[in-house]
Amino acid sequence: MTPPLSPETLHALQALDTCTVANAIETFDVRLRNEGYADSSIRCLTGCEAPVAGYAVTARIRCSSPPMTGGAYIDRTDWWDHILTIPGPRIVVIEDVDETPGAGAFLGEVHAGILQALGCVAAVTNGSVRDLPAIQAAGFRLFANHVSVSHAYVHVVEFGQPVKIGGLEVRPGDLLHADSHGVLSVPPSIAADISQAAARIIERERRVLDLCKAGGVTVEKLRDAVHGVFN
Repeated sequence: MTPPLSPETLHALQALDTCTVANAIETFDVRLRNEGYADSSIRCLTGCEAPVAGYAVTARIRCSSPPMTGGAYIDRTDWWDHILTIPGPRIVVIEDVDETPGAGAFLGEVHAGILQALGCVAAVTNGSVRDLPAIQAAGFRLFANHVSVSHAYVHVVEFGQPVKIGGLEVRPGDLLHADSHGVLSVPPSIAADISQAAARIIERERRVLDLCKAGGVTVEKLRDAVHGVFN
């Protein structure tokens, strides 16, 4: 992975909403505009008021099938060591690789508490989560596709590999940005320049909005203002 951002740069990213970050990324032409973000199947279920940014820790789980022997799988703790190899703040990204994801929830109050204690600020999964009120009260962010009352037969099958969540491929150490709009991957090569690009976009958009609120607007004025924003 590339070296982590300075605290100042990371803080500047966290001050922007995810839509603005996405708009800023588009100005650099480093990827197609329909790439780099999870689709609408992944939504924020706890604490969406402020954006969150961090480095990806990846794992894969299964939930639907019981073990060959015994009543449940033994909890793996070896992946906790892997979590600490990724710089903080960390966002855990968990791919449920069952044929039908979401049979059970890996992320509940206890696991969220463990992850938070290990310097994680959020988790993203195409599977299920639960204990939402307790997790929200703790200030941990969950982005998921399903909610479940049970953990079923959930267990970690591997970690530290690329995963795919809502169409977004995530590698360990990827820089992620997320809020109520969804989850976005930030290219590290331009991360330090995003706040300035975003400031220019915000100012151009402000001029259009001010014109709309001023009264007496004409189509010609709107056309000129909008042309300045989107070109």
